[in-house]
Amino acid sequence: MDSINEIKRTLRDQLRRDRELRFMPESWVHIVKAREFQESSIIASYYSYGFEPQTRDLNSELLRLGKTVLLPRTLSNNDIEWVVWDGTSDSLKKNRKVLEPIGPRFEAEEEIEIVIVPALAIDPFGNRLGQGGGSYDRALSRVKAWKVGLVGAAELTHQLLPVESFDQGVNAAATPSILIRFNQDGRNRP
Repeated sequence: MDSINEIKRTLRDQLRRDRELRFMPESWVHIVKAREFQESSIIASYYSYGFEPQTRDLNSELLRLGKTVLLPRTLSNNDIEWVVWDGTSDSLKKNRKVLEPIGPRFEAEEEIEIVIVPALAIDPFGNRLGQGGGSYDRALSRVKAWKVGLVGAAELTHQLLPVESFDQGVNAAATPSILIRFNQDGRNRP
C-alpha cells in the first residue's frame, strides 16, 4: 500500500499538470465583498507566480481598500514569516521562482485576521493540498485567522484529500466565481 506521502506526491504531480493545461489568468477580487474581508484590516496574502491562482489584482484591491497586506517570506528552515507589503515591485525580491517582500518581519502574527492561502486542491471538508513543503502548514498552525484557499473551479474537489496530522485546513475556498465556507469546529475531517 502507498504511503500518504506517495499518494500526495502523485496527486500533486497530476494537479500541477492539469493546472498548467487549463490555466487562464482569472481574478479572485470578488472575495473582498465577503463579510470577513469587510470586517478585517490585516490580511496575509501571497504574490502568485507561474500557474498559481493570480493574486496581483486581489492584492491591489485590498491595498486600495486600506487593508494592511502581508506577504510571506520563506526562511531557511522552510517556515514562513510575514512582511507588510506596500504594493510596489521595488519592495519585492526574487527567491527561486517566487517574489518575496523586503523589510522587517511582521511580529504580531496574532493580529492577522485573514490568510489567503495557495492550494492545488481543496476538498468538501476544507482540507487543502499544497505544494508539499509544509511552509503554510507551519505558518497556519500559529495563527487564529480566517483562512481562505484559492483554487481553480476544477480544483475544488468532491473527493477527500489525503490528510496527515500536521495538515492545516481552510475555513473557505474561493474559485474565480464563488466563495464556499466550510463548517469548521476544529479539524475538517469526515
